[in-house]
Amino acid sequence: MNRIINIAEVELLPRPAAFAAKGAAAERFDARMGFIGTRLGAQKLGYNITAVPPGKRAFPFHNHQVNEEMFFVLEGAGEIRIGDEKFPLRAGDVIACPAGGKETAHQIINTGTVELKYLGVSTRLSPDIAEYPDSDKFGVLAEYAPGADGRPRGFRFVGRDTLNVDYWEGE
Repeated sequence: MNRIINIAEVELLPRPAAFAAKGAAAERFDARMGFIGTRLGAQKLGYNITAVPPGKRAFPFHNHQVNEEMFFVLEGAGEIRIGDEKFPLRAGDVIACPAGGKETAHQIINTGTVELKYLGVSTRLSPDIAEYPDSDKFGVLAEYAPGADGRPRGFRFVGRDTLNVDYWEGE
C-alpha cells in the first residue's frame, strides 16, 4: 500500500445523493470531497480534502464530544465560526477544533469568490456524539467492523432530545 499521495492526485467528488443537502439546505451547503486516509492505510486518523463553492458551507455548525478535528486551508478564503465567534480564514491557516461542548462548535464558510479548499484531519474514535446547536439536534455516529464483503459498516442516528423515549418503554 502506498503511504504517500500528492493532493493534486486526490479526486474530489460530489457527495453521494444519500448524504447531499436537500430542500432549502441545498442553497447553503455543498462540497466536493476526496478521502485520503483510507487510501494510505491510516487507522486512527481520517484525512480528506474538502472543496467548498463560494457562499456555501460543507457541514452544519457542529461539535464533537469525542473526536478532535484540525483543518489546514489550502486555497481560497472564508471564515470559521467557533462557538459564538467568527474568524477570517485564508490559505495557510491551521485551525484546531478539540472535542467538547457547544463552545467548541465549528463551521467553515466560504465567504470568498473562488472555491475554498482545505485539508481536514480527525481522530476516528467510535462511537462519537455530534451536536448541532443551530438546529438543536444531536447525532450518534459509530463505525462497525467491515461486513463479510469487506465493505465498511456503521450506525448513524440524528435526533432531538424532545424525541427521547423512556428506557423502560415497550419492555
